[in-house]
Amino acid sequence: MPDAQSDLLRSSLDLLILKAISWGPRHGYSVAEWIEQATDDALSIEEGTLYPALHRLERKGWVKTEWGISDNNRRAKFYRLTPTGRAQFRAQAPAWHRYAEAIAVALRATSSVADA
Repeated sequence: MPDAQSDLLRSSLDLLILKAISWGPRHGYSVAEWIEQATDDALSIEEGTLYPALHRLERKGWVKTEWGISDNNRRAKFYRLTPTGRAQFRAQAPAWHRYAEAIAVALRATSSVADA
């Protein structure tokens, strides 16, 4: 996969993770579950993709971790948004809205640019 495409996918996953934990700490499975539900099952994030992304966000200082007990009474690592992560989310989200809308507009186009 070309670097630009890889960077695009990585940054979109990062933004989704930041959104998932924006309401409070979540463990990894809960983050993946939220993404699936929020996208009407269009996106399914596997462990091999999710955990490296969570670790990358932790290295950047956008999330912090703490151990806790999950809903099913198991020990789990919870991820929470840091002030830097919240600022990053606020900075990136509007750009992603514009980007997604631009793609949607292009896909709805009924004629080619040359025809216009």
